[in-house]
Amino acid sequence: MNGFNVLLQKEFRDAWRSRKFLWIPLVFALLGMSEPLTSYYIKDILKAVGNMPEGFEMLMPELVPADLILSTISQFQLIGLLVLMASFVGSISKERSNGLATLLYVRPISFGAFFISKFLVVSTVGFVSIVAGFTASVYYTVVLYGTFEIGTLLASVCTYFIWLLFVLAATLMMSAMFKTVVATTCAFILIFVGQIIDGLVGTFWTISPWKLPLYGVQLIRGTMEMSDYWWSLVITIVLICLCITIGIFSMKKNASMAKI
Repeated sequence: MNGFNVLLQKEFRDAWRSRKFLWIPLVFALLGMSEPLTSYYIKDILKAVGNMPEGFEMLMPELVPADLILSTISQFQLIGLLVLMASFVGSISKERSNGLATLLYVRPISFGAFFISKFLVVSTVGFVSIVAGFTASVYYTVVLYGTFEIGTLLASVCTYFIWLLFVLAATLMMSAMFKTVVATTCAFILIFVGQIIDGLVGTFWTISPWKLPLYGVQLIRGTMEMSDYWWSLVITIVLICLCITIGIFSMKKNASMAKI
């Protein structure tokens, strides 16, 4: 347990020194506030830009708070995930390549403690980031559009956090299995190609980890089929545990690849 605590402190210290606890939540906060502000002031923005044909008039749809949360999550799903995955996809593979892992492997510390400590830290950064992003989005949405029901809003945030845990677990697993370049490619293919496939042909199934972000919004709308939601949630949690297990096994298997 002492070894795990030391590793956890090391990972938190590294994340703090690299300012990941500051700039990644800031990115999410900017993404969160951009959607309600842009949607509300789009007409004023177009008028300020000018060069519009005479008589041109844009008819904007009537938006409700859930629409703004959906738009915000769409931003998180692209830019936010790119930032998070790019920041942590080399967490394990880079330590193998620069020799730092060797200094840790020779100590009486289990590979499980090594992987879990990293996962806890990246999960904490992810949690702080989505809280910052959702807080910014909800604040401006409430000011400009209307209020939310607090219970369903919290359920939506927790649902997205479970999805984010899956993304981060898969990212660390790839980092443990491959070198940084290959790990980055594989992680991006798994998450983003999975999103594209689910978006194109996802109507043929209702249970999938990739559907959790959308299901979080449906909780707010009150249109969620709860059996699909719970099955997707359970499968995602199982996959998180599987990614962690494979990641620990891969760290042990690839320990000999660490640079001395």
